Amino acid sequence: MTRYFIAGAGGMLGLDLQRALVGRDITAFTRADLDVTDLEAVREAVVGHSHVINASAYTKVDDAETHEAEAYAVNAIGAHNLAIAARENDARLVQVSTDYVFDGSAKSPYAEGTALNPISAYGRTKAEGERLARVAHPNGTYIVRTAWLYGAVGPNFARTMLTLAASHDTVKVVTDQLGQPTWTADLARQIVELLDSDAPAGVYHATNSGEASWFEFTKEIFLVAGLDPARVLPTTSAEFVRPAPRPDYSVLGHDAWSRVGLSPMRNWRAALSAAHSAGALEV
Repeated sequence: MTRYFIAGAGGMLGLDLQRALVGRDITAFTRADLDVTDLEAVREAVVGHSHVINASAYTKVDDAETHEAEAYAVNAIGAHNLAIAARENDARLVQVSTDYVFDGSAKSPYAEGTALNPISAYGRTKAEGERLARVAHPNGTYIVRTAWLYGAVGPNFARTMLTLAASHDTVKVVTDQLGQPTWTADLARQIVELLDSDAPAGVYHATNSGEASWFEFTKEIFLVAGLDPARVLPTTSAEFVRPAPRPDYSVLGHDAWSRVGLSPMRNWRAALSAAHSAGALEV
């Protein structure tokens, strides 16, 4: 019997995963429902499921610099526990990971097999989560790396920019960090498509295609929302020093999809327009 288990079901991605799996047999656990750092609790919860999706994470990137042990517990130990439980149930596991496992020094898109070199505590804990999941369940773990997520709930960059637009004449946004804005609804559908396929376990980069700076992304957000993009002003990351270093370049390559006969995700501009039409950018 095909049964899906979602950890981290209360977040942006978790909610969109539930929508993408509507009509199927789903068990959805929020952070309050399940402590992923408790192996026995995880084992009990996962029993009887054929597909496990780990969308739970400690995502407070700056806080992780001073709370790395707390981030490690969720991002690494939690991933390991879910992989153990998935293996024991002969289930396929999707471990959602991040562009922060790379150092951001590349000049062309990161291939799926690129060696990891995180530069922040958050990145280190997510990289370790990837490693531990694959050690525990090597033949059944899909590492799905994503980046620059936005969606209909919770704090995210797109909704923050629209909130600022309501109270500020202009917003200043950095031009020197490049990545791939990714709608969680598209990501959720891509994960479901992966699990529905016969694709082998391994690493897959699931971001909307193309690339943009945060500045370009914000101008497009204003444009689709009917606001004047001239209100978005350029600046550099030197003006926004934060506790955790950010990768300057977070563009991920998508070659793994074509190798298994699946299509990569659509362009980020098309996704942003669809997200707005769907009401996912409302504040």
